[in-house]
Amino acid sequence: MAWTKYQLFLAGLMLVTGSINTLSAKWADNFITKGCGESPEHSFKHPFLQAVGMFLGEFSCLAAFYLLQCRAAGQSVSSMDPQQPFNPLLFLPPALCDMTGTSLMYVALNMTSASSFQMLRGAVIIFTGLFSVAFLGRRLAPSQWLGILATIAGLVVVGLADLLSKQDNQHKLSEVITGDLLIIMAQVIVAIQMVLEEKFVYKHNVHPLRAVGTEGLFGFVILSLLLVPMYYIPAGSFSGNPRGTLEDALDAFCQLGKQPLIALALLGNISSIAFFNFAGISVTKELSATTRMVLDSLRTVVIWALSLALGWETFHPLQILGFLILLMGTALYNGLHRPLLACLSRGWPPAQEGEHERLLGGSRTPINETS
Repeated sequence: MAWTKYQLFLAGLMLVTGSINTLSAKWADNFITKGCGESPEHSFKHPFLQAVGMFLGEFSCLAAFYLLQCRAAGQSVSSMDPQQPFNPLLFLPPALCDMTGTSLMYVALNMTSASSFQMLRGAVIIFTGLFSVAFLGRRLAPSQWLGILATIAGLVVVGLADLLSKQDNQHKLSEVITGDLLIIMAQVIVAIQMVLEEKFVYKHNVHPLRAVGTEGLFGFVILSLLLVPMYYIPAGSFSGNPRGTLEDALDAFCQLGKQPLIALALLGNISSIAFFNFAGISVTKELSATTRMVLDSLRTVVIWALSLALGWETFHPLQILGFLILLMGTALYNGLHRPLLACLSRGWPPAQEGEHERLLGGSRTPINETS
């Protein structure tokens, strides 16, 4: 069945905004300018402030939810499912996981390339599968176990490519290794978030935009308050600001004032995460969760190609192999091989049964799949 113009628009919106999300964050990291007072020029390394901006983008999804609700209320036949009453505090544990995982990933993005950052995020499949077996009592199919093994192999190849590639002055080898490990550590936390969402949140039939927005509200408020003690906590070599603290929001705002393009990059990050969540949820609803997974893989290719074109990183052939293995692992885990086999055996189009409710092998699509 041919896609409608609206479906093509949603697919394009997801691909573009998802790519902008990572690229804009990396663009901000690459700026070098003076901060407050007489501090020397230094890179814009403010991962926790960037994470606050990301949660602000998620928080804006609440506005989209209420706009849709008002629109549905004005129609004779509502297209939105009736919302069951629920305790918003149910979102606090997954929001804390989201806050921790996102902050770690923004720290890691300062240390490694944008393409490796995006590829290594595929590790979430490994931990989501293992945690779903341990805590949700799910049984994985043999193809899903093969997908996990392929993902592990792909991660090894991508990590090896990072070790063998030429390191520039911005990313030293020790920083790249640390950054890659932080990304994988963050995926453990993201997997816990997904398991918590499925176990405690989905059964309340909460609209995904409302769920993302509520988590964004918790993350925005909590992390904004944490910026105050972070201003005084020494961080040693992990600090990117002249004061050597965990985060210096004042220095960030001074750099914003002296280099307005940083503000443009942050605005792109905030707005893209809002539109990306909306587009991702809509793609799952209008097309299928498998289509969403394929578009997410294409996003990695776009980020990789643009990073190479902009000179942010050097090409290494092992990255191609690593990406292909990761793509194969993701396809096996999400069951993409089944419609392909059905296509070969019965012709096109294959059956689409169950695709709208499947992304990471579970019965529901993960609430938040950011950046």
